[in-house]
Amino acid sequence: MPLWSLHGDGRTVARGAVVAPDERLNWSATIAMGLQHVVAMFGATFLVPTLTGFPVSTTLLFSGLGTLLFLLITRNRLPSYLGSSFAFIAPLQAATATNGMGSALAGIVAVGVLLALIGFVVNVLGVGWVDKAMPPVLAGTIVALIGFNLAPAAWGSVQAGADGAIVTLIAIILCSVLFKGFLGRISIFVGVLIGFVYEAATGYFGEANAQGVTPADTIADAAWFGPPTFAFPDFVSPSTWALLPMFLPVVLVLIAENVGHVRGVATMTDGRLNRETGRALIADGAATALAGTFGGSGTTTYGENIGVMAATRVYSTAVYWVAGLTAILLAFSPKIGAVFNSIPPGVLGGATTALYGLIGVIGVKIWVDNRSDFSRPVNQYTAGVALVIAIANYTMQWGDFQLAGIALGTIAAFAIYHLGNLLARATKNGADDGGPIPAVGPLGGDPQD
Repeated sequence: MPLWSLHGDGRTVARGAVVAPDERLNWSATIAMGLQHVVAMFGATFLVPTLTGFPVSTTLLFSGLGTLLFLLITRNRLPSYLGSSFAFIAPLQAATATNGMGSALAGIVAVGVLLALIGFVVNVLGVGWVDKAMPPVLAGTIVALIGFNLAPAAWGSVQAGADGAIVTLIAIILCSVLFKGFLGRISIFVGVLIGFVYEAATGYFGEANAQGVTPADTIADAAWFGPPTFAFPDFVSPSTWALLPMFLPVVLVLIAENVGHVRGVATMTDGRLNRETGRALIADGAATALAGTFGGSGTTTYGENIGVMAATRVYSTAVYWVAGLTAILLAFSPKIGAVFNSIPPGVLGGATTALYGLIGVIGVKIWVDNRSDFSRPVNQYTAGVALVIAIANYTMQWGDFQLAGIALGTIAAFAIYHLGNLLARATKNGADDGGPIPAVGPLGGDPQD
């Protein structure tokens, strides 16, 4: 029996119909759509390693491998592309600056293992307990605080090149506002490209560093073909274990993203796909742990690719096999990595000003879409206290062990929400039942979703 049955005549999709995960169009159309998914994911996927100092080629490799692993673990039933998650940026930057890449990679592996374990539990018990543990008020707060915690990093990049930042930011906003289709969905990528061209035209790539090497020299000297570079996690250093707690909130974001992705695809194709939720969590956890083991960034389901599926009505997993294999092939071009690594800091500053702000707004959107009741004091303090802790980057330290803004904000949000509701029930003042976990747009995916 073939993996995919041919949909209709293999060329067209009837009005109101969709190409199901176990169907495909003809192979020429399938390959073309797979390449379109690569273009859609590329902008956000390369930004994460660029911002965190990770090798771009290595991240691309494990993005592709992670996608194929996801398809295998979900039994080829759930279409998804796994790209770099922006939820990792803040802890990765902090861990790398404090203790080096080895500790940062250890954090990625820890997140992946924990997410996979949660997936096994969901596979046995169902997703209902996740809904209760992390309702919209909490989910929105956690997503928002991660985005707003990154604001100082964006400002630091802007200061390194204000002109490029302004050009990039304006281009992103105009592209997003003027184009509602595919171009609108890749507005970050288009904005960075325009900023890149502006910096090239104003001489940035001819400016030599202290060693007399220009960015143009670096790109020209890079080989067209070659293997990615690998790095490995450091679980030996005691300071690594002190840094791991700040990675834990990322798990909560990945849960929300994967649950939302499964529900979105199930709604558009087959409601029975909701049964794959546990496997989706296991798969993303395994892909994230694999990436962290060899030097890649953590992964998540991608909003850009969800948007492409919604626009084309093609949910075939065959398309994602093409996309994953293409990403793997691109990873073996050092020149592509050199181009991305040469993006001027100002351009990144403009992009991250938009991106980090929109990550925060996604959290606000979760509250709005789920009609979170902020007339209740417990909800007000859950969001308000956690956001201030994250934005100001409150830090607590005991010897080598440290909790910073994201981890402390998440702990505060959980404690205030659940203890507050527990007290409300005990005193018969009512409590928020929270409602179901929202369909969150993936961080590192399209901020518009």
